[in-house]
Amino acid sequence: MHAEPQREEELFDAARKLSDASERAIFLGRSCMGNPAMKARIEALLAAESEAEEFFAEGSTVLTRPGAALQFSVNVLNASTSSPANLPGEEPLGSRIGRYKLLEKIGEGGCGVVYMAEQEEPVRRRVALKIIKLGMETKSVIARFEAERQALAMMDHPNIARVFDAGATDRGPPYFVMELVRGVKITEYCDRNRLTIRQRLDLFIQSCHAIQHAHQKGIIHGDIKPSNIMVALHDGIAVPKVIDFGISKATEARLIDRSRFATIAALIGTPAYMSPEQAEMGGVDIDTRSDIYSLGVLLYELLTGKTPFDSKELSAVGLDEMRRILREKEPPRPSARLTALPVAELRVAADARGENTGELISLVRGDLDWVVMKALEKDRGRRYETANGLAMDIQRHLGNETVVARPPSWRYRLQKLIRRNRVVFAAGGAVALALVIGMSTSTWLFLRERDAHQRAVAAEQQQSRLRHEAELREKITQAALLVSQEKFVDADNLVNEISLIQPTVEAAAVLRAIAEWHAVNSRWKSAADRFNQLLRVNQFDGSDTATLDDLRCGPVLVELGDANAYERFREEAINRFSAVKIPATDRILKISLLLPADKKNMTALAPFAAATTRYFADADAGGDVFQSAWLSVSLALWEYRSGNYAKAEEWCRRCLSYPEVNAPRTATAHVILAMALNRGGHPLEALAELQAGRDIVESKFKQKLGSPVQGFWFDWIFARILLREGLNALDSTPSP
Repeated sequence: MHAEPQREEELFDAARKLSDASERAIFLGRSCMGNPAMKARIEALLAAESEAEEFFAEGSTVLTRPGAALQFSVNVLNASTSSPANLPGEEPLGSRIGRYKLLEKIGEGGCGVVYMAEQEEPVRRRVALKIIKLGMETKSVIARFEAERQALAMMDHPNIARVFDAGATDRGPPYFVMELVRGVKITEYCDRNRLTIRQRLDLFIQSCHAIQHAHQKGIIHGDIKPSNIMVALHDGIAVPKVIDFGISKATEARLIDRSRFATIAALIGTPAYMSPEQAEMGGVDIDTRSDIYSLGVLLYELLTGKTPFDSKELSAVGLDEMRRILREKEPPRPSARLTALPVAELRVAADARGENTGELISLVRGDLDWVVMKALEKDRGRRYETANGLAMDIQRHLGNETVVARPPSWRYRLQKLIRRNRVVFAAGGAVALALVIGMSTSTWLFLRERDAHQRAVAAEQQQSRLRHEAELREKITQAALLVSQEKFVDADNLVNEISLIQPTVEAAAVLRAIAEWHAVNSRWKSAADRFNQLLRVNQFDGSDTATLDDLRCGPVLVELGDANAYERFREEAINRFSAVKIPATDRILKISLLLPADKKNMTALAPFAAATTRYFADADAGGDVFQSAWLSVSLALWEYRSGNYAKAEEWCRRCLSYPEVNAPRTATAHVILAMALNRGGHPLEALAELQAGRDIVESKFKQKLGSPVQGFWFDWIFARILLREGLNALDSTPSP
């Protein structure tokens, strides 16, 4: 493609994403300056497409079909409220694409169409099939389409819409098939059902965990807003689903060409939810903390019913002023925003949250104010490092614990004051500097040469350090790309060339993926080496991710048969998490008791057991069956290792009584129950329970565990290790 047609294509693709006509005219006037013919051609194309909505920039909205009680949302389009006849270039309804029959067009954008389709084999189900329109297969559109498919395919999380399949039609355009999400946007669901502040925070926490999962896979969402987080009921329980990764990008792995992505990223995103760095229109420098800012905007809206900056006002002031506001203007605290609302609006907001006006402001003021404002910091270095960090601070607030977010210090406020009044402080500084120079000229001349030499040496050292860091980051980036392409052998070889000493989130994600790849393929020595590296460099993620890494590492060391390495690992885990208060005490309890522990370790683990017992009481009272069942398993293992076999039996039976079934957890409970019954003098009952656990474990290990992204494989390894112990224990028991 020649330069001018390619430039024309890129400008058309960017201009059609600008919904405001005046902004679009300004953009074309600036971009096509000196080339009126090109401008005329682009305007003609835009006029022909004036009836289409944006495809990627605005994300999903709710689609209501006549006669339907539910609303459908598809994770990449603004959906139409009707199903018009097929237009030229669209697939006819009733036709087949691969093994999918097109039933209904449920949404379209400027360059793509989404259909509700029926998959007939190997399973029958309704899916959403997304396909590029005929004639819109430009390089930029296909690159964006492929980037979205790759982003979704890399993720496997209950709160993220899944991708099932991908391919190309007979006429050429690519398509992919994804989960059909049924629900409404999170803010509408909360208001319609008058959810309390606590209930809203619970949904928000689940959304944070989904975004954290995406970040750990190297994906930035880039357009988090209510219409991209849909809430649907599953067995009567509200479940949020994060959708529309249409403008996402990999944090390190380059899903599409970086130069092309920078052009597109500068013009996408929803202004009211856009981070200050996105407003800079420099997409190359966007990282996961941009999503933290957008989550902060969403939390602000869930609490107050308003965004920090009104969308209509941002659209009305023009592009440059909008960017200035997002970069420089500080929004009011949520409680202050509620206080400033007109009385009628405040009553509506309070009623939607099941509170009176005074109680609503009181609930938001304080901790929630500071949590929101920390997420909305202009300086991304002051925001939460991870989405899990934000979720954990909210959990601390709900648990009446001290939150990490704090009011800014006087130093930080002084820095902000200086930035807002640069001219005044610059003038004062100039006067002071002149006085100092006048009194110290002779001394300054004497020291100048020495200072220059020191600066030169420091600059050389700095340059060398930066060059080394750049080389290291480039290799980590290459390794991340290889992991995203499932080229684990090449990624593993590349990591061997890197000296990973300093803590880094990116390197931790790469090491975690490679270590899990080794583990699910039973290469225990290689897996142990990579997990040891991971535990050294993963210092920035919160305790949720850190304790999960310990759950992955412990079983690997036991399977390797290195008892000394496991003992060192166990003591390090206990010491590390004894110093801080964490919610996942059951994980440390469980992983530290995978093998019998001596008296010293049991004493050190006693506080973890006490905290786990308290967490169980809270979870059981709150009806959290999933959490209660897992906490029961950890407490059962603790009582068994402590010699309290009757209590261990009681916890196991409690775990098995819950209606929710989790195969590895159930197998583990059966095995611990068998060992406790055997110790308690009931060998025949013990044999029956052991056989029940054995059947579950052996049925799983007749096939491969799968790829690292397919669930918590380490729970199966944990069950298998305890099964071996149970078999040895019962084999050594005399027959009755």
